[in-house]
Amino acid sequence: MKDPKAFLKIPRQEAGYRPVHDRVADFGEVEQTLNSHNRRLQASRCMDCGVPFCHWACPLGNKQPEFQRALADGKWEEAYRILSQTNDFPEFTGRICPALCEKSCVLKLTFDAPTTIRENEAAIVEAAFREGYIQPRRIERNGKRVAVIGAGPAGLATANQLNGMGYEVAVFDKNEAPGGLLRYGIPNFKLHKPIIDRRIRIMEEEGVKFHMDCDIDVAALPEGYDAYCICTGTPTARDLNIPGRELEGIHLALEMLSQQNRILAGTAFTKDKLVSAKGKRVLVIGGGDTGSDCIGTAHRQGAASVTQIEIMPQPPIGRNPSTPWPQWPVVMKTTSSHEEGCLRRWNLTSKRFIGKNGHVIGVEVEEVDWLPATDDGRPIMQSTGKVEVIEADMVLLAMGFIKPVQPPFPENVFVAGDAASGASLVVRAIASGRKAAQEIDKYLK
Repeated sequence: MKDPKAFLKIPRQEAGYRPVHDRVADFGEVEQTLNSHNRRLQASRCMDCGVPFCHWACPLGNKQPEFQRALADGKWEEAYRILSQTNDFPEFTGRICPALCEKSCVLKLTFDAPTTIRENEAAIVEAAFREGYIQPRRIERNGKRVAVIGAGPAGLATANQLNGMGYEVAVFDKNEAPGGLLRYGIPNFKLHKPIIDRRIRIMEEEGVKFHMDCDIDVAALPEGYDAYCICTGTPTARDLNIPGRELEGIHLALEMLSQQNRILAGTAFTKDKLVSAKGKRVLVIGGGDTGSDCIGTAHRQGAASVTQIEIMPQPPIGRNPSTPWPQWPVVMKTTSSHEEGCLRRWNLTSKRFIGKNGHVIGVEVEEVDWLPATDDGRPIMQSTGKVEVIEADMVLLAMGFIKPVQPPFPENVFVAGDAASGASLVVRAIASGRKAAQEIDKYLK
């Protein structure tokens, strides 16, 4: 590094978000970017640790100190080459990854100001596209064919890796365009969909064949392929089957999120099919990232108010002794959507939906306490008897997804991503897809 003590002189600088009053008026990406000079300064803060915990924490095994050094020295193409050795799609992870690497950065421990690894990653790949460093590869074929079922991040990573190894790869997906949850689950204000299209064009030019609107039964896979990879994700959302669930105005989170993304892509829906928060009191049940995405979408649709409830206790603010560095810190998280306005409450379990004329008007909830776990099991939920009603015209269920149970497969069928592990992070899905590609290559050889 030019200055090994840069971290002592240069403070952490995040690009930040567009002003709230501006960003809630559209679905454009909320995150801003730094200029090239300041981005290089941020990269120079990397301490190039002897034991890089950032590398240890990254599911992809990204070489953060190496690409930070190249970026700090102004070697943008070299930085991209290092980054792309381990990450097929840094333009995705650079936008939506929770940055496990940053939470394990030594500067997180010492100053609570880690290197801006995720933002630097996004800046590097955008420069690579802008400057033409990313060009379709000319690949020599080996005569073998592989089918990938599912065009989400795991499927795309599997296909990209196998294609680069010389296999003829066909990707099948039930949706009208590739991307999976990247396209139909994550809102445009976090990941603009032309970013996905740009990468798909590269893959197509390199020879990957995409077959869309193909709902493949994994028990009856298409014939003519030497191997298969199942990357169908976790299609079943966790529901809340309590009295009143049949009322109108109660939706699974993806019903809203996927429809809104399709609307922005030009699909029209009739009024009776439209899932819109305009003018409504919205209640989001579930405190994770999907719930946060519902909050941001509801604001942009014109919700009158938004409340989010979570059955678990409120996490500690700032530091949690039970998850010390370099572990992922389970602490209070405030997203850009929360900043736009939301009442957040914890320790509430839903008892029943209340309706009028067939439409939801509220949810009866009860406050709960959590007792410490015994025998290393789960904490025990205890009722308190404190019941109240939260008024709502729309309820969005964002309580996660059910891990699919896969049937027995022949030895030439592999499973990757959420289809194998259950719902997880995009970065883990990409890592799983890369691993599956290596296993398929080993099997076919």
